[in-house]
Amino acid sequence: MLLFVGLGNPGGKYEKNRHNIGFMALDRIASDHGFAPWRSKFQGQLTEGKLGSEKVLLLKPETFMNKSGQSVGEAMRFYKLEPSDVIVFHDELDLAPGKCRVKQGGGHAGHNGLRSIHAHIGEDYGRVRLGIGHPGRKDLVSHYVLQDFAKADADWLDDLLRGLSDGAPELAAGHNDKFLNAVSLRTAPARSSKSTPKPQAEAKPAAMPDAPPDPSDTEDRSPLQKLMDKFR
Repeated sequence: MLLFVGLGNPGGKYEKNRHNIGFMALDRIASDHGFAPWRSKFQGQLTEGKLGSEKVLLLKPETFMNKSGQSVGEAMRFYKLEPSDVIVFHDELDLAPGKCRVKQGGGHAGHNGLRSIHAHIGEDYGRVRLGIGHPGRKDLVSHYVLQDFAKADADWLDDLLRGLSDGAPELAAGHNDKFLNAVSLRTAPARSSKSTPKPQAEAKPAAMPDAPPDPSDTEDRSPLQKLMDKFR
């Protein structure tokens, strides 16, 4: 059994925030793959279903971002899971919008949700890092992540969420490369190798056949015939 965790903040006020892209990812996976209805459990919202042959729990902590580890720790202890059974979907400032990377273990890079999870279960869990871009200055980060995605972000965001859902069974199976490939097929579809045929040059009109020679141009006419031609 695996535990997929999406990070975000609870409530309609935060629903479309950049910080809530982890919630958005899990909502899309649950909807597309026929998971059970969400229910309140472990200080969060929980659902369960199957991705491929793997049984998977989806958890959205409702403790607010900086206490996400409380909810994750409760769920892990109840189901007797190891950190390696957990994969966390979270926003990533250091990736361009729409980019996705997978990582196992490592630091929290200042992310408050990951920092809390580190404190409760250690660092040996998996992460799906979802790029939202950086505002450019550190002092703008808090405001930036708590703002809704702009209308201009709608297309790439939808492509990314579709790709995450498409690849979720591969992620559950441990096939990270295939998972990332599924995401890439949505976010950066391959261009056709067939080049557009160049327009053909207009065909030149066929040459008209030579007219038959005028009898008057022949040199073997008699002097009388040539004289008569002058009076025609």
